[in-house]
Amino acid sequence: MDVEQAEHPVEGQAWHRRIWHGAKGSISAVGDLLFPPVCRGCGRLTGRHAALCPACWQSVGFIERPFCPVLGIPFSHDLGEALVSAEAIAHPPPFDRLRSVALHQGVARALVHGLKYKDRTDLAPMMAAWMVRAGEGHVEAADAILPVPLHVSRLWRRRYNQAGELARAMSRLTGTPLLPLALSRVRRTQPQIGLGALQRADNVRGAFAVTEAGAAVLFGKRVVLVDDVYTTGATVAAAARALRRAGVVEITVLTFARALPGPI
Repeated sequence: MDVEQAEHPVEGQAWHRRIWHGAKGSISAVGDLLFPPVCRGCGRLTGRHAALCPACWQSVGFIERPFCPVLGIPFSHDLGEALVSAEAIAHPPPFDRLRSVALHQGVARALVHGLKYKDRTDLAPMMAAWMVRAGEGHVEAADAILPVPLHVSRLWRRRYNQAGELARAMSRLTGTPLLPLALSRVRRTQPQIGLGALQRADNVRGAFAVTEAGAAVLFGKRVVLVDDVYTTGATVAAAARALRRAGVVEITVLTFARALPGPI
């Protein structure tokens, strides 16, 4: 450090910051030349990384209010915050609330499939940021974030858990602790695709259990249970029941996409 920097340490620190930010900007510019930012939906060039182009953004069926405060089913018009959907009344879920970013169609469906089946784990941070927004503060207020786990055999074949990738990114964004080993899938189940609602429920009944480590920390806690997509709700319901048995007092289910009630 020269004499002037020694006599003016604050100015010296500012000078170093300017150098550092300039270097970061140069590195970023080179990176954009080598790997230009593209739309995560269609691959067109965009102005920044981890974003959608205007056309893809407009095509996403974002779930916004008004919706059922329990199941997050969108209403055609505002019926009041206290009014829940007929589905929630007829079949009360074992969790407190469900929130999802978008309808499981079009670009949203493509993002889910890219993350789940095409090794596109780079999509997780963008999707997780939207999920935190859809959570309306429940992620930040929770004591822990838990991903819906895969059975060890399926995890070995796929190499990663898509729900775990989303949960990890959400934890990084909010600072809410991630507990990836608190809940386990103790029974291997067949894939839910192609099964009806009753078949899905039978398929995952008793499939989840809170681990010994999870039981030690979950009693009396508020948690966010994360999955990529909600269809009939059989999977998250089975996981939520296991959490309830362990003494969890509040469960918010948060998914990126959801299918509306109806034939599967």
